[in-house]
This record gives sequence, C-alpha cells and structure tokens, in this order.
Amino acid sequence: MYYFRPAQERGSTNFGWLKSRHTFSFGHFYDRKHMGFSVLRVINDDTVSPGAGFDTHGHRDMEIISYILEGAIEHADSEGNRFVVPAGEVQRMSAGTGITHSEYNHSTSQRLKFLQIWIQPNRQGIKPGYEQKSIIQDERLTPLVTPDGRDGSLSLQQNASLYRLQLKSEENVDLDTSKRPGYLHVIEGIGSLNDDINLMDGDGIGIYKENVQLRATGGGLIALWFDLPS
Repeated sequence: MYYFRPAQERGSTNFGWLKSRHTFSFGHFYDRKHMGFSVLRVINDDTVSPGAGFDTHGHRDMEIISYILEGAIEHADSEGNRFVVPAGEVQRMSAGTGITHSEYNHSTSQRLKFLQIWIQPNRQGIKPGYEQKSIIQDERLTPLVTPDGRDGSLSLQQNASLYRLQLKSEENVDLDTSKRPGYLHVIEGIGSLNDDINLMDGDGIGIYKENVQLRATGGGLIALWFDLPS
C-alpha cells in the first residue's frame, strides 16, 4: 500500500527571502488530505536568501530535525545554544515544554537550502534539548537520527529512525515495511520502486505492509528514509 506525494503537488510558500515546498500541511498551506504520515508531521524543502532567516519564534512538544543541503544555518535558542550548522551536518531540537529559537542563513552571499523535518514525540513535556553532529554519510543506508543514538547518530524522543540513503546508478536496495511503515523523500536523482513507480527530486512516498525494491535509474539517487511506528 502506498501514499504517493509527487513533488509538483506539494504546497508552496514564497516570501521573497524564503521559498519553501511543503510535503504536508504547514503554515498558510492546509490540505486535510496531507496532514502527515505516521508520526512524521512536516517535511519542508526551504531555500533562504543570503543574510535572511526566521526571526525568534516558539515551539512545543515536537522533535525538529534540520538536514542542511547547501550553505549553513546560524541557530540560536532560549536554552543558550548558539551554533552554525553547515551542509552535511544534522541538527535535532527537542522543543519539549517550550523553546524559542531563530534560524538564519549564515552567509551574506550564498543561499541556504535545507530540509526541515518535524516528528511527533512519544512523550510530552520533556526538558528541551539540542544536538548537532557531523556524520560520515558514505554507506548505502546511514543512520542520522535514531531512538537511542546508535552508530553515531543523533537521538530522538520517538520510536522512529531517519537514514540517508544513497544508490549508485542501477544499484538497488530492499525496503521492508511489512511490520512498520516507512517514508521515502527523494533529495536528488531518479529512481524506480518495484520497477513500477518512478520517483524524482522532491517526490515522496509512504509505504506500508509491503516489501519493495528501490532502484536508481539513469544515475545515482540520494534520499531520506524514515522508519516509523505503526
């Protein structure tokens, strides 16, 4: 069974300094048919102009992950954390009982491009927390965020895991969702699921109760793979 979310059908926001595509309902974009998948609530594909960014704002009871694709984010929050997160690094913020933060493009000359991901936690009212790491991402499936922070990944307040998936041209990987659902978000490249569903940049697909094979077609493929609770 599939939940297919083509890139061109995502919601969009354009504030001039920010261009964003929303996989699920977010902010001014609302579609009751696309409210999330399992505990996955937000995948925003954000492009921020040089020197611009999100002013101080608040969050509560949400696990917020930033995966930097280009440039660097300058992060500051009410817990006293102040860091720059460059491309290739991963950041996780647990909003818990409440946290305010700001996010800016650290560069005054280059754009910032990142994926902002929200996952609903399995416990509410926890102490806010922050974690950031540079993770070597040279495996076919590299764990980025896991419940227990295994294999050098960040930890998460949920029984869910996030992996970076990369395939060379014509390489394939088996994805088993017979017991737990999974969600695939394509960052770049072209692929095929079971040689039946074609996928490209920005496409997403939720899969459950299936054993599927993902193959890179016509070149390599980079994606995020979410292993999610039922």
